[in-house]
Amino acid sequence: MTVVEATLARIPQPYRDKAIKHRELIKFLMVGGSTWVIDTVVFLVLKATVLADKPVTAKVIAVLVATMVSYVLNREWSFRTRGGRERHHEALLFFVISGVGVAVYSAPLWVSRYVFELQVPFVSLVAQESADFVAGQIVGTLVGMAFRWWAFRRFVWPDQFVRRQPPPVTPAPTD
Repeated sequence: MTVVEATLARIPQPYRDKAIKHRELIKFLMVGGSTWVIDTVVFLVLKATVLADKPVTAKVIAVLVATMVSYVLNREWSFRTRGGRERHHEALLFFVISGVGVAVYSAPLWVSRYVFELQVPFVSLVAQESADFVAGQIVGTLVGMAFRWWAFRRFVWPDQFVRRQPPPVTPAPTD
C-alpha cells in the first residue's frame, strides 16, 4: 500500500470520496505548501542580509527558487497522470506561466511598499515587516497559487492529456 493509499484509508467517508475526486488539487496544494516554506525562507534570508533594501528583488529570487522545485514536484507527483507534450515544451510552458506568476506573486508586495508606502520612514519597522510578510507571503501566495492552478491545468497539463487512473482501492472497514 502506498503512502497516499494509507492516508486515504484513514480519512472517514464521505470526505475520502472528495479527497479522491480532488486528489490532484490536494497534491498541488501540498506542493504549494512545501514550496511556500522554501519561498519564505529564501525571501526572509535575502531580505535580512544581502537584499535588505530591495524586498521585491528578494521576493522575485525566492519565487524563482521555489518555482524550480515546484516544477519537479508538480511534474512528478501532482500532475503525473497528465502528459502528452514533449518534456521541453511542457517545461517551457510551465516556466512562462510561472514567470507571469512571479509578477502575480510580487504585485501585492509592490503595492504595499510603493503604492500604500508601508515602509520606513512612513511607518514603523514592525509595521513595514508585517506588511511585507502579509502582502508578499500570504496575499501574493494565495493569488499566485490560484493563478498557477488555473494556468497549469489549462495550458501546461490540460485535460486532453490526462491518463485516467482508477481511484485507489479503499480497504473494507474492520470492526
